[in-house]
Amino acid sequence: MLSPCHDIFRHCPNCQSATITLIDGARFYCTDCQFTYFHNTATAVAAIIVVDDEILLTKRGNAPGKGQLDLPGGFVDHGESLEQALSREILEELDIHIENWQYFTSQPNQYLYKNINYHTCDTIFVATLAHKPILKLQKNEIAGAEFWPLHQVPSGKIAFASLRAAVEQFIAQTAR
Repeated sequence: MLSPCHDIFRHCPNCQSATITLIDGARFYCTDCQFTYFHNTATAVAAIIVVDDEILLTKRGNAPGKGQLDLPGGFVDHGESLEQALSREILEELDIHIENWQYFTSQPNQYLYKNINYHTCDTIFVATLAHKPILKLQKNEIAGAEFWPLHQVPSGKIAFASLRAAVEQFIAQTAR
């Protein structure tokens, strides 16, 4: 798998020299001007939305993991807090307003998209709702959504290991 910048940095963004090289999978260094570009981990957010003893799982409409289960969420845009990003993603994907997020956990992840492997830090939040909301799915992102009883969640069918681990941790903590 290629680094996200493998094909982008053929020349130093500072001096345009062709001497820029990938050092450790995350840093590019130019021997001509000593410029270092750090390709940092992308930040992503996901929601465990709880109603009674059920959680909402979505069905991915796109690769990676197309057709598999997922938690709603997405990438954090520049200038957003984690909570703002999650509220925006939930509004875009499900057409519901949630702002009372409680931090739950974070997990490292790898997001393979069009043969480029993006390293992410997935931050998972929980929101408990009094009743099931009416969902209006963003069809170009979400192929379906369903509330699952905690004891029936098919965690093995969740697309990403990071979110699978978070859901399993949530279920284990809730069972106590």
